[in-house]
Amino acid sequence: MLYATLAAEARRNDALDDVRTAAFTRARRLVDLLERGRLESLDAGATWREPAEYERSKAQLAATHAEIDGLLTACTEEDARAAVLCLMLAARLDDRGLWQYDREIALLMPRTRAWTPGQVAVMLFRATQYDMGFWFAAALGPVLGAVDRLDAEGRRLVDPWLRHAYKALMAADVEARVRGPLGRRLRALLAEADEAHIPAGLIPPHAPWAAALRDRAATSPTPELTRFVRHLASLTGPRPAQRWQRTCLALADAASTREVVAEMLRALAEDAPLCSRKGGPSIRWLPDDFHHHYLVHSKDGDLARGVVWAAALTADPAAVRHLGTLALRAGGPGSDVAEDLKLAGAAINALAGTDDPAALEALWRLRTKLRHRALRKQLDTALTTAAARQGITAAQLVERSVPTHGLGPDGSLERELAGHRARVAIEDAVTVRVTFTGPDGRTSRTAPAAVKGACPDELKELKALAGRIRATLSGERARVEALMSAGRTWPYDEWCRHYRDHPVTGVLVRGLIWEVQDAEGDWHTVAPMSEPPHEPARIRLWHPIRSTADAIEAWRARIVADRLRQPFKQAFREIYLPTPAEEETGVYSNRFAAHIVHYPRLYALFKERGWQANFLGRHDGGYDGLARGEFGDGEWRACFHHEPAGDDMDDPPDHAATDQVRFERRDGRRWREAPLADVPPLVFSEAMRDVDLFVGVTSIAADPDWTDRGEERHTEYWERTSFGELTASAEIRREALQRILPRLKIADRCTLGGRYLTVRGDLATYRIHLGSANILMEPDDAYLCIVPAHRGGEPKVFLPFEDDRLGLILSKAVLLAADTRITDPTILRQIKRAAR
Repeated sequence: MLYATLAAEARRNDALDDVRTAAFTRARRLVDLLERGRLESLDAGATWREPAEYERSKAQLAATHAEIDGLLTACTEEDARAAVLCLMLAARLDDRGLWQYDREIALLMPRTRAWTPGQVAVMLFRATQYDMGFWFAAALGPVLGAVDRLDAEGRRLVDPWLRHAYKALMAADVEARVRGPLGRRLRALLAEADEAHIPAGLIPPHAPWAAALRDRAATSPTPELTRFVRHLASLTGPRPAQRWQRTCLALADAASTREVVAEMLRALAEDAPLCSRKGGPSIRWLPDDFHHHYLVHSKDGDLARGVVWAAALTADPAAVRHLGTLALRAGGPGSDVAEDLKLAGAAINALAGTDDPAALEALWRLRTKLRHRALRKQLDTALTTAAARQGITAAQLVERSVPTHGLGPDGSLERELAGHRARVAIEDAVTVRVTFTGPDGRTSRTAPAAVKGACPDELKELKALAGRIRATLSGERARVEALMSAGRTWPYDEWCRHYRDHPVTGVLVRGLIWEVQDAEGDWHTVAPMSEPPHEPARIRLWHPIRSTADAIEAWRARIVADRLRQPFKQAFREIYLPTPAEEETGVYSNRFAAHIVHYPRLYALFKERGWQANFLGRHDGGYDGLARGEFGDGEWRACFHHEPAGDDMDDPPDHAATDQVRFERRDGRRWREAPLADVPPLVFSEAMRDVDLFVGVTSIAADPDWTDRGEERHTEYWERTSFGELTASAEIRREALQRILPRLKIADRCTLGGRYLTVRGDLATYRIHLGSANILMEPDDAYLCIVPAHRGGEPKVFLPFEDDRLGLILSKAVLLAADTRITDPTILRQIKRAAR
């Protein structure tokens, strides 16, 4: 029956009928054994058989397999070639099962050498007929080995089937890691037969980004163009070897394609993306009904990455700008397309390999915006590579690459627009303002109608510039604050060039306290907005952990007296030292363990502070949460463990439980766990400060209406923590209040004591917890729930540092001190109930 089926299928009225028929005739005995094996396999798999009959059927099947193996082992090479063809043609998926003979074919292939072009053509065509992509790919590899054994004339004869196989491979549902090597082997074989032929599917037929290359291939096909396209598609990693780069430049010039790759890079960065509803999903395992937009299909990734590098190597004037845009588009947050980390990585590494000075600014901007762990790692490598070319460290490269945006020394620039003077200026550590001054001298923050009408493009560019300056200012603020854990020192003249005198960075550093070193090696502090009395040798950022209690007290008093709001909390910065319990545990800290936190807020805060974390949920590895943050110029790493809260079954969980904090030290390219005693004080303090922030901001204890939701989950934790002992950040809050309250109108109604700010109103007396900002009412400690309104704008009370919780405490104090003016019925109802 099987022989008749195969013989009928062999007659396709094509040039290969005789080849297939000859194989069946020569391997008739093998076909009969395959038929017997199929029947015995079905019989052995029957569930109704008695155990004795089942064992007998298994024995018969094993005997048949042994007979097949013996036949294949003893056959001649000519018989072996016929057997391979029969096995490939017999393999199939039908209504009785999946019949595969990969083991038998693997046994025969090493013994076959003298393949004919007809036999190879039969195998190539048969492999493309297999229904499942992985089966097709598995069969294609050995067949290409047979193609390699043909002579030049034989390869020319099978060229049509090689083209057919390549087209089928590009359309098949095959993993990229499998498709890539097979595609490269096929392209190499096709090139031997026809140098000018570009295989079908190598250039994406519908992708907008490939339009320029498609047009060139259609209008001016040449062997040089084909070699260039094949070379582009041969790039498999994010960073090509030097030999690949040299060959790419030579081929680009030979094919005159510099303008083509420049246009393709621009299209990747700016043009409309592909839509899954028209071009199918971007990745093979995504469902067809999952609607998304993407830049490059997974099967075209090698070619796209080759284009990215070719555009960078050919030094197109706009390449740096487009590479930066592409890296953000493919790998940054809030993009209009699906994430493509390989494409983004290629753009990052191409920037690092570009000699254009603007590439350093582009890398700097990416450093402030990219959050994905893999891309951050590639970005660090790219910065290290670029820095090594200049003979400096990556940290030095970063601080020397901060864009100035054309600003003057005072952090501003002016332009004339329609008779008005438009000014962009950095006003403070967080504010960039655009203003317009008319001929009459009046200044407005909104663009006058004359400017909107006469200069719309210039106005749009001015607003875009202000946005870029804000992004740089924000990035520099985070970078300079990260230096608090580094302990770095600078030669004074170098610091002046890259910090004090920089139009963006200078706005920040002039509001900080610094230490300068004199000729004897002693360190002296320099106040914000001040210059050292004599030019020092070196300078470093002041940290309170290196100062005495009296010196810290003096600086805090001065900051408040001068009403100086620092770019970040420095004078009032919390200090965290190892506790006796941590000295006992040795390698981990439980200081912030066993807290219940809002998980979505926690994960968002990880990203905001630059920590890398896996995402909790019902997936492999989704129960063990681990957030990592780097400190000490990247030489140390803090690891914060967390997991879904015990009874939270949502995916992702709404709440998480916190656990240990551990530290690791960089050892070459690896990280090794370190005892707490080995962690530098600056690193330990800054890392624990971040963890305190994570817990303090996201804990349910800071949720004022938790108990009003009717939930009993975690109530004991909420009650214990909402009014519990103060953390280091809450202690700093109390010290700040001691200095701020005497300056307020409500000072005579407020008293600081222990964990609370007590406020005397006319209707009741209230105690506001300095950690959670939750409120108790005297005399019986009734809870008062006040949910803060989410309002923006400048704070009405001067605060020496940015602290939302401190501002919330003060706003509640001002409200409760005048409780007779409260109009909110919910608040009044609670106060009157407690007063009964």
